[in-house]
Amino acid sequence: MISPAPLVPVADFGPLDRLQGWAMTAVITALAAVTRFLNLGSPTDAGTPIFDEKHYAPQAWQMLHNNGVEDNPGYGLVVHPPVGKQMIALGEALFGYNGLGWRFSGAVCGVVMVLLVVRITRRISRSTLVGGMAGLLLIADGVSFVIARTALLDIFLVFFVVAAFGCLIVDRDQMRERMHVAFLEGRTNETPWGPRLGVRWWRFGAGVLLGLACATKWSGLYFVVFFSVMTLAFDVAARRQYRVARPWLGTLRRDLGPSLYVFWMIPFGVYLASYAMWFASETAVDRYEVGRSIGPDSVLPLPDAVRSLWHYTYGVYRFHAGLTNAEGNFHPWESKPWTWPMSLRPVLYAIDNQNVPGCGAQSCVKAVMLVGTPAMWFVAVPVLAWALWRAFVKRDWRYAVLLVGYSAGFLPWFADIDRQMYFFYAATMAPFLVMMIAMILGDILYKPGQNAEGRTLGLLVACCYIALVITNFAWMYPILTGLPISQQTWNMQIWLPSWR
Repeated sequence: MISPAPLVPVADFGPLDRLQGWAMTAVITALAAVTRFLNLGSPTDAGTPIFDEKHYAPQAWQMLHNNGVEDNPGYGLVVHPPVGKQMIALGEALFGYNGLGWRFSGAVCGVVMVLLVVRITRRISRSTLVGGMAGLLLIADGVSFVIARTALLDIFLVFFVVAAFGCLIVDRDQMRERMHVAFLEGRTNETPWGPRLGVRWWRFGAGVLLGLACATKWSGLYFVVFFSVMTLAFDVAARRQYRVARPWLGTLRRDLGPSLYVFWMIPFGVYLASYAMWFASETAVDRYEVGRSIGPDSVLPLPDAVRSLWHYTYGVYRFHAGLTNAEGNFHPWESKPWTWPMSLRPVLYAIDNQNVPGCGAQSCVKAVMLVGTPAMWFVAVPVLAWALWRAFVKRDWRYAVLLVGYSAGFLPWFADIDRQMYFFYAATMAPFLVMMIAMILGDILYKPGQNAEGRTLGLLVACCYIALVITNFAWMYPILTGLPISQQTWNMQIWLPSWR
């Protein structure tokens, strides 16, 4: 009898054209560096930060001159963990308190993020060309571009999340390679649970990166949950495909414990470590709160410093919990998550239309708007529909993992619709949307059974679409960077009424 399928998966553990892959990656990354660093210090608000940079750039500067501790007199307390501001402080230490200084670290992360997306997409698709297309699309994405050029925390959150995702994709390939070796050596069924897979350093790295994400913004916790489930699904799938007798029980026995350690203990330890300067400070907010607003005794035997940090953290939680529409908190640029996939309600970071020279008798307009490039974001619904069909009907793991990343940045926000929200919360969705689009272009290019003529047509379609995206990005470039344009041009840039 002929088996309808191979007994074990094909020994495919990553792309093989390494030299060509790194050459392509270098070119795309260099192009990303040009776009992210060109005129990085502009615009400013008369030499001061714009939008919410006004919170984070001064806090980072204070870290440099206050023994690593910041405060925020406007709120009475600092409302985000320290890692993002520590990253901003590195740039300010190099270049001073100016636009270049407070945006430098974010731009570096923006460039490296393009490199990561290229490598991740290449590994998932097993195609250097598809990886290159993903890099070009990310370069031309308005959301990823603007967050990399402004001193907000979102670029660091996205960077750590994407890096952690990449580590888990490499871990998946590495574990399958180890499983394949175990199969060839006859160790797969020594026990009903399958072989032990050894130390998984890539997964450990993902835990560290997710800890840094949580220490930048608490929304990093959503990715801890989603990614921990995803990597366990990888383990179950690998054990099933290599014919382990009890794959589910094997995953519970062999992989669940280490997974809990990596995705919960390691991130928690990294999160606590990010407050090292707070612990060492004598003057940090709420540092010595035990014996003052909280009693000296504790139900759990925790150090006083940890109890004080818990008290401080609870105060931050209450601040965020109070940012609801029901409490009267409204902002002209807030939006709800159902508007995010198509970038229906962007955020205006800065605008100046008073006596801006260069437009004759009339004043020019200089604006920075966080908005997704329409050629990509306006097709998000059909892209997601295709990805869902590929993942659940065709059982294509590549689209499934990209949907996991996209969903982690999207679905949790529906749990509290009354909360005040903004489109920049959707920044974590951007790289996963880009990778899904690149994968679809790859499907068009490499459609099974197509002849040379079909391949040429597919390449033409992919090239035309990428050219459309780049042209769209170039058209919107002035409102992404604060270049002066006429009022008429500004009106033409506002594609939807909800953009006003």
